[in-house]
Parts: sequence; structure tokens; C-alpha cells
Amino acid sequence: MSFELTVGFGSVFLMVALIWLGLHVAVALAAASFLGVWLIRGDVELAARLLGLAAEDSIASYVFGVIPLFVLMGLLVERAGVGRDAFDVGESAFRRIKGGLGVATVGANAIFAAITGVSIASAAVFTKVAVPQMIDRGYNPRFAVGVVAGSSVLGMLIPPSLLLIIYGVLVEVSIGDLFLAGILPGLLLAVLYAIGILVMARKTPGFVGTPPAEDDGRPGLGWPTICAKLFPIVLLIGAVFGGLYGGWFTPTEAGAVGAFLALLVALARRSLTPARLWEVLKETGHVTASICILFVAATMYSRMLALSGFPNALGDWLTASQFGLTGIIIAYVALILILGSILDSTSIMLITVPLFAGPIVALGADLIWFGIITIIAVEIGLLTPPLGISAFVVKANLQDDRIGLKDIFLGAAPFAGIMLICLILVIVFPALSLALIR
Repeated sequence: MSFELTVGFGSVFLMVALIWLGLHVAVALAAASFLGVWLIRGDVELAARLLGLAAEDSIASYVFGVIPLFVLMGLLVERAGVGRDAFDVGESAFRRIKGGLGVATVGANAIFAAITGVSIASAAVFTKVAVPQMIDRGYNPRFAVGVVAGSSVLGMLIPPSLLLIIYGVLVEVSIGDLFLAGILPGLLLAVLYAIGILVMARKTPGFVGTPPAEDDGRPGLGWPTICAKLFPIVLLIGAVFGGLYGGWFTPTEAGAVGAFLALLVALARRSLTPARLWEVLKETGHVTASICILFVAATMYSRMLALSGFPNALGDWLTASQFGLTGIIIAYVALILILGSILDSTSIMLITVPLFAGPIVALGADLIWFGIITIIAVEIGLLTPPLGISAFVVKANLQDDRIGLKDIFLGAAPFAGIMLICLILVIVFPALSLALIR
């Protein structure tokens, strides 16, 4: 093995070790990159200059504007109370079904996901909206928080998903195609969740709880009320995706249109004071800045690895191995699931995708299919301990001290299993992710 390859190989272990020691992922990536270039070139000034250029180039693209715009759209929709409206409609539709409130939560999350794209926002909204109502109706608190944590991950699969945007920028594939590719797997996951809830309500009533008959005599929502609650949702989805797939908008322009319409909805509902608008803008800035810092560090790391020749060597080794595409995908998914116990979704993608994208393409696989696999695998990590960000968000927004993190993780465990089934189906049947773009 040449010296350059040794440096590239060693940098991977150094980066993982620094993260395990508690260093921020971006700092660990930047430090490993700087040291790697310094060792390969033998010039500290050259290393600093090369990494400076990488930082400048990493987020200079126009397409990066799509990230803050869709984040802003999601936060404005959250403040406007659209999530509660979607839940009210779902509750009215499924109230006569055993376990119907759980199915309503999944349906509302799927609708909310189509206009936010952020799992954390979904978890925060439905923890406040759905969990108290489910507990009041006799559902097991552990099941109630598990449904919310599990269904919140739909926000990262059903477009406009923030992770799909990040993946598209990372591997330079069409964000519009990725959005289309996420529709069928996202709907499939929502349907599997609903089926799982109905089965659990009948087979494991001790886990689900013993709610009374869902039809408690209260009148359901009338059509005028349903139409009024769904109109903003239909408007946002129709405008953003109709314009995007109709060829009228680029993804960045679609994000701008969506953010503007979300602002109008929030203002029309009088749910956005100047102080709350300022909070939304600050939160948008914080989310965008954290993603951009990770992107800068990941670009540095990718260029250092390219300089060492490690990705090409890894690709040649994997291509020549007897594992085949299926074996490599299984190993890749296993690695992501392991990293999901210690890292957030964005960090996992920025570390693993640059290493495996090349070999996957060399084996004839489609990068869009690979992206959907990546998103589903990464999102399983949101439900698994000890990091499980969705579980922590649910806990932070709960107003019930009787429910601990252990309860949330145990409640979400069946939904993590259902996600694994969905992931297997997407791996075995690539058409689930590619049918709408072929």
C-alpha cells in the first residue's frame, strides 16, 4: 500500500476516533483533512491553502439556496398550525377504526411531511397535538409517543425532504428526480405504518392500550370545515410541486415560492407576530448554518480522500470482490445503522456517501435508488438509542414527566422494524424508487 493510501485509510480511523472522543463532527472532519493533506504534500501552508479553497467552493453553488428556503417554509407552516389541521382531518376520517387515532397520526404526519421536509418539526408538532389526545382516549402512553416518533421520520422521505436535498447536492444528481423518487417509498412506509398499527391494535392490545370505541358520539367534521383545513395544504403542495415538476421552477425557486405562500398562510391565520417571525428567521439561520458548516468540512474531507486515492482504491477493491452489489449494499446499510447510534443524519450521509457512491456507480447501480436507500437507513437511526434524535425531540416537547426516554425508544421500536421492512423492499424492488422518473 502506498504512503498516500495509508494516509487516506488512517484518516478514516482518526476521524471516527475524534468523534468518539466527543469532538464535533465538522471539527473532526476538518482536522483529519488538514492533517492528511499536510502528510501527503509535506507542506503545511499548501494544506491550509487547499482546504481554504475547498471551503470556499463547497457552498458557493446557487442550489444551496434551496436549503434555507425549504427550512423556512417548514417552520412557517409549523407556526401556522397546519399540523393540527391535518391531525383533525385524520381523526375525523379514522375515528371509527380500532387504533384509528394512531392511523390518523400517521396520515397527518404524511401530509405535514409533504410541506415541511424536516422530521424534527413533525416530532415537535405532533408530540403536542397527538400524544395528549391519544393518552386521554385510553391509549398506552408508550404507544402514543412511539407512533409520533416513528411517523415523524416520514418528513425526511416524502418530498420536500431536507436530506434528499443534501444528498442531491452531495452527489450532484437532480433534486427534482430525488423528490419524485421519494414519493412511492414514502407512501409505502406510511401504509406499512398504518397496517402495523391496525395489526398491533388487534394482536397486542396491551401495548396499544384499551381506548373506548373511537366513535364516541361526537359529530365528525363537516365538508366545509375539512375543505377549510385542507386548503392551505393543497395550495402549498400544488404550488411548489406543480411548479417544480411542471418545469416552471427550479428547486430553489420552488423553495422560495413555498416559503412565500407559507408566510401568507401564517399571516392570514394571525399566528405570526413580529417576535415569532424573528424566532423563525433565527431558527432558519441556525439550521442552515449547521448544515453548511458540515458541508464545508465534508468537502475538505472528500478532497483529501481524493488526493490520497483512497476512494478509487476502495472502489476497485469492492468491484473486484465477490460481495456483489447486494453484499455491498448490505454492508453499507449495516454501517449506517451502527453510525446511527452515535451521529445525526446529516453527518452520517456526509461521511459515508462520498466513500460508497463511486463503487456503487461502478457496479451499475442508480445513484437515485442508492439515495433513497441511504435516506431510509439513516432515518432508522433517528429511532434507535442512544442518540435517536426524534426520541429526544419528543421528550423535549412532552408535558408529562411520567414518560421517559426509555418509553419513547421502546414505543418506537416496532416502527423502526417496519422501516427496516420498507428498506428491504426498496432494495429488492428498485422500481419502488425509480418508477416515477423512468
